[in-house]
Amino acid sequence: MSKFVITGGKKLNGEIAVMGAKNAALKILAASLLSPAEVKVTNCPNIEEVNRLLELMKTIGTEFDRQDDVVVLKTPKISSVALDPDLVRKIRVSVLLVGPLLARVGEVKIPHPGGCAIGQRPIDLFVEGFKRLGAEVKEDADGYTFKVKKRLTGMTYVFPKISVTVTEALMMTATLAEGTTVLKNAACEPEIPALAEYLNRVGAKISGAGTHTITIEGVSELGGGTYEVLPDRVEAGSFAILGALCGQDLKITNCRPEHLESLWTMFDTMGVDYHLGDNWVQVFGNPSKYKAVDVITHEYPGFPTDLQAPFTVLLTQATGLSMVFETIFESRLFYTDMLNQMGGRIIMCDPHRVIVSGPTPLFGRKLTSPDLRAGFAMVLAALAAEGTTEIDNIYQIDRGYSNLEKRLQNIGAEIKRIVE
Repeated sequence: MSKFVITGGKKLNGEIAVMGAKNAALKILAASLLSPAEVKVTNCPNIEEVNRLLELMKTIGTEFDRQDDVVVLKTPKISSVALDPDLVRKIRVSVLLVGPLLARVGEVKIPHPGGCAIGQRPIDLFVEGFKRLGAEVKEDADGYTFKVKKRLTGMTYVFPKISVTVTEALMMTATLAEGTTVLKNAACEPEIPALAEYLNRVGAKISGAGTHTITIEGVSELGGGTYEVLPDRVEAGSFAILGALCGQDLKITNCRPEHLESLWTMFDTMGVDYHLGDNWVQVFGNPSKYKAVDVITHEYPGFPTDLQAPFTVLLTQATGLSMVFETIFESRLFYTDMLNQMGGRIIMCDPHRVIVSGPTPLFGRKLTSPDLRAGFAMVLAALAAEGTTEIDNIYQIDRGYSNLEKRLQNIGAEIKRIVE
């Protein structure tokens, strides 16, 4: 096990570059299973979640070579339709392999997926969507078995609630279905048109991605190609919040500021001083000037749920009362108890809402990372706190942030990784 040891109170300066988007890279890697041809993915983040997915794909026949941020892979033949239980339980995104395998070979067996413990995330929408495309589904204590008798068939599906991952899963699966599929009330996150761009580049016929109605005309086969992963908007937003909290003059590069308009609106309301460029944002931190603001998470282009925990840390330093309303996951606010241990004044109203009273000084403590985004929030709090903080279970953080301690050290943070 590894942990971070962080001494807070340092002002951070310089530049920090954003890596490729985790939530885009994972989907493009999964989509490569739709074709036996070679696919080259560039700007692919070297994080645990990506590495575990590649490891899982290798068990079913994928051949890959990784050099830094470039992954070259192909799956000439599916060698197994049973996904490894130990690997599946480590990454929830493993459910995205189901659709490509159904479209490619007509069968897949998957245990109940794992991932972050941030609330109930049943796969009923996946199951319903695959059924509508023509799959038969059986569930038992060990997981799910999906089978297609002949070929998947296009359909019209109205999502009962917006889901990013299910939108991506059905979009991938429908590319090789017979006929036309129309997805209504689909998610609009930037990673979805990015996935559609990749699929169209290798032979799919998808229109409307990035809107609430996506149309997929099924094709008989897909080819190979090269695709560059877009910058990670969550990482960019996380570093911008870091700049507001601890930065004196922090520039975040290799990002797309237009993907974070809801965060800039919050910054404007709070009084955060920042400047935007075409592919960078520069933040000048001065928490003594920040005003409290209410924030409600929402599907894109609303405020991202993945930035809720880091932003809540920032709110502990703003003057006044702020309400944080988490509308996506019902258990994503439990980390606030650890912020209270560090000196925060946060009252939980219910599993979806907390009230933050600020400003309050934070103090170093021994903590455990509960999940990916809350883990990064603990790092933020530690960097802002007086004294030393130890954070255990940082595997959760490594799932989404590559070489985090080295990148933070380069901008003046006092952080080190201890391997025990």
